[in-house]
Amino acid sequence: MAQELSELDDEIRSHLPLITRFYLAFQSLHNYAVSLQQYIEELNSGYYIQQTLETVLQDEEGKQLLCETLYLYGVILLLLDYHICGDVRERLLISYYRYSGGDATPSGDESNIHDVCLLLRSTGYVHPSEAAKVLSLGGKQASSGAANLSVPKYPEAYFSRFRFDANFIDLVIARLRCDDIYNQLAIYPHPTHRSTALSSQAAMLYVCLYFCPQVLHGQGSQMREIVDKFYCDNWIVSVYMGITVNLIDAWQEFQAARAAIANTVNAATVQTLCQQQREQLAKTLQKTKEIVREGVLDSSFVLQNANKLIVLMRQCNVLLRWYCLHTSREVFIMSCSAVQPSQVHQLVLRELQFDRNALYHLLLNCSQMELTVRELLGEVQQSRDERWSTSREGAMQRLQELSEAFAGSRPLAKIESNPQLQQWFSDVAKRLQKLELGRPQKSGRLIIQVMEALDEVQEYHNLHANMLVKQQLQETRDLLNRMAQLINLKEDIQIQIQMITDFSYAWHLLQRDFRPLMQEHIKRQPHAVRGIRAVFLKLASTLEVPLMRINQAKSEDLVSVSNYYSTELANFLRRVLQIVPETMFSILARIIHLLTNVIMEFPTRLDKDKLREYAQFEERAKVAQLTNSIAVFTKGILMMKTTLVGVIELDPKQLLEDGIRKELVNHLANAYNLGLIFTPEKGRSQVQLMQQKLQTLAKTIEGYRRSFEYIEDYLRVQGLGILLEESQRIISYNVEKECNAFLRNKVQEWQSIHQSQIIPIPNFPPLQGDPSNSNNFIGRLAHEVLRCTDPRQTIFLDLKRTWYEKRAPHSEVLSASGFFGILREALDPAGMVGLERLYAHMLADELKRNLERLQKNLTSDRMWRNALESLTKELESRDFPGPEVAKQPLKYYQDYTQRWMKVWPRLLDWVLSVGQKQVLRQQIASELSFSSKCEAKLLQNSADTLNRAFLLELSRNKELCDEQGVGMLTELEDILLYTGNFEPLEQVFLPTKNTHNVSLFLFLFTIAHVDRLQYSANTDCLLPKAAKDVIDCVPLVVGLLTILNQFHRNIKMLYISYMSQYVVTVAEAQLSDKEILGTEVTNVLHFLLHFLRLCRLPLRVLEQRIPNMILSEFEYLATAVK
Repeated sequence: MAQELSELDDEIRSHLPLITRFYLAFQSLHNYAVSLQQYIEELNSGYYIQQTLETVLQDEEGKQLLCETLYLYGVILLLLDYHICGDVRERLLISYYRYSGGDATPSGDESNIHDVCLLLRSTGYVHPSEAAKVLSLGGKQASSGAANLSVPKYPEAYFSRFRFDANFIDLVIARLRCDDIYNQLAIYPHPTHRSTALSSQAAMLYVCLYFCPQVLHGQGSQMREIVDKFYCDNWIVSVYMGITVNLIDAWQEFQAARAAIANTVNAATVQTLCQQQREQLAKTLQKTKEIVREGVLDSSFVLQNANKLIVLMRQCNVLLRWYCLHTSREVFIMSCSAVQPSQVHQLVLRELQFDRNALYHLLLNCSQMELTVRELLGEVQQSRDERWSTSREGAMQRLQELSEAFAGSRPLAKIESNPQLQQWFSDVAKRLQKLELGRPQKSGRLIIQVMEALDEVQEYHNLHANMLVKQQLQETRDLLNRMAQLINLKEDIQIQIQMITDFSYAWHLLQRDFRPLMQEHIKRQPHAVRGIRAVFLKLASTLEVPLMRINQAKSEDLVSVSNYYSTELANFLRRVLQIVPETMFSILARIIHLLTNVIMEFPTRLDKDKLREYAQFEERAKVAQLTNSIAVFTKGILMMKTTLVGVIELDPKQLLEDGIRKELVNHLANAYNLGLIFTPEKGRSQVQLMQQKLQTLAKTIEGYRRSFEYIEDYLRVQGLGILLEESQRIISYNVEKECNAFLRNKVQEWQSIHQSQIIPIPNFPPLQGDPSNSNNFIGRLAHEVLRCTDPRQTIFLDLKRTWYEKRAPHSEVLSASGFFGILREALDPAGMVGLERLYAHMLADELKRNLERLQKNLTSDRMWRNALESLTKELESRDFPGPEVAKQPLKYYQDYTQRWMKVWPRLLDWVLSVGQKQVLRQQIASELSFSSKCEAKLLQNSADTLNRAFLLELSRNKELCDEQGVGMLTELEDILLYTGNFEPLEQVFLPTKNTHNVSLFLFLFTIAHVDRLQYSANTDCLLPKAAKDVIDCVPLVVGLLTILNQFHRNIKMLYISYMSQYVVTVAEAQLSDKEILGTEVTNVLHFLLHFLRLCRLPLRVLEQRIPNMILSEFEYLATAVK
């Protein structure tokens, strides 16, 4: 237990940089409050000679900034409690104090962690999502839990933890209560829009009142005044960027505030208000439908009706604000057990006869109208001078033509010469020449005079009788009217529209309540993405709210803050548009079924009479119809223009590809997770079940491959490339998660290079009752393969690459060539490499734990050390073997091997486990090598050549050991893994201390177990003597070789020397006694030859240690009849 806690403590310590970031955020809030208090004290003390607190509040900008400082501090407190619950804050602070020392901040200043802890300790507030879980329990649990959900004096006590100057609080509240500090009433002149005009100020006042709770508790007259001015027709307040609160809920514990809001929120008032809003919604929705019709909104219409359009926009946004806030549940819930807010909400929905689709269509129409008007106004303002000049020249030209016509120089039908009119039209044309856009008042008056004069001339001289003259005059008036419109177009109209169309209150509500409607709309009409684009651009315009003051201060945080909000908005757009790939994949599933199970592939040669059978007209027509549906969705999303969302530019083609990738990742991850669950079934072996699961998975993946290959041209993406990349990413991510169990410093999800915020890989909970305790499918598969190839139950024949049952009739369990081929089809080479990496991590963990224990015993245990030192001294003496040993060498060695009889079983399990995993890694490498030579011959040869070139270069010099060279070698290593060009048995997993006793101890272990094997000429391999014996030769040899390879090469050679010495000593005794070699010698020689073959050592290594007569003729010498 202590060891586990120590490891957990070290793991948490590794996250100190992240904990420090949280602490700096907490500390900055405390520093903000201290700085604000210090500034107020300096104002009161006369530090600023010409400024006092009162004079600053009299200045327009100063009044805004001082009110905002207090308001933002309160907002931060509320949002901090909403997003990071009190228990988590306390644990973060304690962790920072424990692991950093707590005496200094990262910047080196003296720490104020105690003050930070006092400010941000837990308040007891429960997040609405957690409260909903408690209330959903029902019965006594819900009633007992509900009692803990309401926090007394919240947030009054929370805000009082840091006390500001009382006079400052009173003055700020007075300014917010009495003044229009942002001058919004001029933009909303209609009296019914008063609460919308003062909505920002109302949110600030709501927060700041918590710093003066005595007003909320006992100042009934002030609260009635506040409610009548700010909350007369609304009781849901957007505190900051869509964080809404319900005043009925928030003021429940404050007597005066509760009484004041109850006067305006009663059944009769709510019914009257809802009826007015319902009627207004129907009228406004009809008007916006007419405006956004195709062909209505153009530059001339906007210029002519600019003021009417602004009035309509204002009405739309007032309605949207009221409906969005009052028909949705608030985000920040103070008391989750309160009943009255829910009752009022239900009353509002009932009286409104609320249909969210109508509100959604109003939002679409309003957003489309605003976007089009702003774009057209932008174009008009950019080309204003050019349009003015063109219209003026056109009017002058037409007047000049009329002058020439009345002079008789330009023949027009039935126009008599009239010198007076000729002179008058010529004079008017000259007067128009003097019009200037830069002098709007003078030019405007002159244009009106000219238009009136033209009307009088037409009427007085009866010019309307001539259609040509009448047309010329009408065109002239139209051009003059356009010039007047251009003059009246104010430069600040865009700013006015920006302020009217504020949508920040819907930052959370839009994602929570409107996303299903948007997705259903796109599903029905794929071209609806154009309208939804307008909604997102409307929401993107609200980024000005959090960025305005940051930009004015020229803060370096402008980029990070704008990037945060832009990323959030872009992710929301991706979530909405994800319905397109989801629908595509539901159609694609039907295409996959048809292509995989119904439609037959054409053979290379086909008899004519079977042509109709293979044609399958109806099935292919169905595929074509489904393909067309996918193409329609693709066209719909590509109709959306490239959109700048904040500071992030979204390309519709990239959005489509990201959506396809995300949906593909979900489907593939689900297929891997469900396809690799191994539940025992009666009448079927584990191997059969595993192979069937892999074949089914391979068929599913092949279906995706065929369908993507078929559909990629219609989707306009590289389908097969996406499929391979995402499957590789999924497998690599799950391997990484599974390997975390063997790592001390675990790779967290946010640190993983395979995980993505845009295209996240889903995480599935581990299976309950899984004996392997695996985290995901790759771990389950790895343990299932280990279970099927357990060396205690099976025999592995190296020559046939096949596992057989130990018990008669020794039926085949698993063939490596067939099984790993199926595995490659199901998981691709990425799955094979991932499985190999997982086995490597398992090996590293086993070797680390057991080798540390082994080396500790070899150096610290007195019995072990004395026995091995004594044996070493005897074996290395010149007169070994002595007369007694020479007569009975087996007894001599058995005396030593029997001293560790209790240790051998556990050591055997470890060696066999290591050998089993190494054998599996060998087979994986073999399969990868074979498949790469068949399917990627050029890549395999190129990687092999480059590898040899690197090895040659490294042998000559070490210039490649710099950063660039290491990067190249790492990339090459990945390629070599995928092409199977690696040798698992030569891998060193961990550094070790070389000790002479390791080779001697493993030698004793070997000779203690070789006698349990017997040589089979049919298989050319050592096999267990008894079927019940839990030993297998190949894993035993491979395991010993892997352990020895973790040490210096001399340890392995010393091990071979001990084995050779044993052969020579026993062989001499047996030949001199019985003149025949026993199985003790022949088994060890077969074992040594197998060991040498795996080590890739030449035979001369044994020839130097064993007489040639024994080495070359041991089988003959072991024959009884010669």
